[in-house]
Amino acid sequence: MTFAEIGLTILQAFWFIAPAYAANAFPPLVRGKKPIDRGKKFFGNRLLGNGKTKEGTMGGIAFGIFIGLVQIYFQPMIPDNLGLIEMSVPLILCLSFGAIFGDIIGSFVKRRFGIKRGDSVPLLDQLDFLVMAIALSFLVVDVATTYILILLILTPVIHYIASILGYILKIKKVPY
Repeated sequence: MTFAEIGLTILQAFWFIAPAYAANAFPPLVRGKKPIDRGKKFFGNRLLGNGKTKEGTMGGIAFGIFIGLVQIYFQPMIPDNLGLIEMSVPLILCLSFGAIFGDIIGSFVKRRFGIKRGDSVPLLDQLDFLVMAIALSFLVVDVATTYILILLILTPVIHYIASILGYILKIKKVPY
């Protein structure tokens, strides 16, 4: 593959996953106050914890859908030879809900192992949203294996950089 072909494939992968990235990135900005687990415990530990809020959940899904709708609006203006996946309402719903649901599952798993909110679990913290978003997207599109591999490799790096930036901007309490 040439550098141009690699760059195009990366662009295609990011075009596809943009609503999920948006949905996952938005909740910390909301700083919600109402935990979706309402403080309930499951086998001695919180079900999810204070970090998963109603405001963040709804805001994340809404922002992911918004980004997807922007993509739908602009996609007729994008040259066909770029080979981007055609965004649709069912796809952006799968990606947005999948990202939030995957993040919630990640928190549930962390609480089952007694891991506190904010404590790092490498790869789970960076990939939970991505894996569920991709899995749900298979309900409406066939996702290229190359996209999945690119996203599995690059997402932890992007997540790490975004976390450091969030910490510097005082959006996050920890730099990971």
